[in-house]
Amino acid sequence: MTEPWQWDESTWRGHIQRVRAGRSLKPSSWPGGARVAVALSFDSDHETIPLRDAETQPGKLSQGEYGSRVAAGHEVGIHGWIHERNVHLEPHAERELTLRAADTLERVSGVHPVGIRTPSWDFSDATLSVILELRLLYDSSLMADDEPYEVVANGEPTGLVEIPVEWIRDDAPYFSFDRYTAIRPYTVPRDGLSIWQDEFDAACEEHGLFQLTMHPHIIGHRSRMAVLAALIEHVKACPGVWWATHADVARYVSGR
Repeated sequence: MTEPWQWDESTWRGHIQRVRAGRSLKPSSWPGGARVAVALSFDSDHETIPLRDAETQPGKLSQGEYGSRVAAGHEVGIHGWIHERNVHLEPHAERELTLRAADTLERVSGVHPVGIRTPSWDFSDATLSVILELRLLYDSSLMADDEPYEVVANGEPTGLVEIPVEWIRDDAPYFSFDRYTAIRPYTVPRDGLSIWQDEFDAACEEHGLFQLTMHPHIIGHRSRMAVLAALIEHVKACPGVWWATHADVARYVSGR
């Protein structure tokens, strides 16, 4: 087997070019002349993470159950079936689980999802083909920019809008706790607030997008909700904010 450092140029370029960031979709202005777009999102994982790992003990499941008791009223998007790790699945299994999730969400909510955020942001070699098969408007799993961009596959534009995520704009790295692993809230919650405020301030200065990923079972606890409330007050103090769903952003920047 050839080691990565032994790859010829065509091999490593083939890997790099499979899924890339294409043209920037950052608009010259936001709706109504807004200075900055703000898209807050919640990954409702509930009990899927322990179930994915066959952890069926009530204690582990109760952490996820917390999230289902404290959140409601958002755009519905696809986030996997059982928080599967796509990079560990065969392509046919990833496709089946994603289509099953899309069908179930439509049946339960009455709304056909137009976007996806892959579980754990795992984007396998097969993920893009599944997304394009579903004719989704946007993905929000990749990290090639701070602003929306068009996804390119093997050098060809796909028409898919990417609304980029980043771990620094996610509550899980700062606030998660797991008793038996190294996952710990090493950051004081208010320090996380400072990071997010700086991210927003820079987006506002650049007339760009501030996107944030949260989880009901993480941000929903009282001390963490205080952080979110303080962040929202900080954002509201900035004149010219467009509060939008990810679908709103994707439709606006793509003209669809």
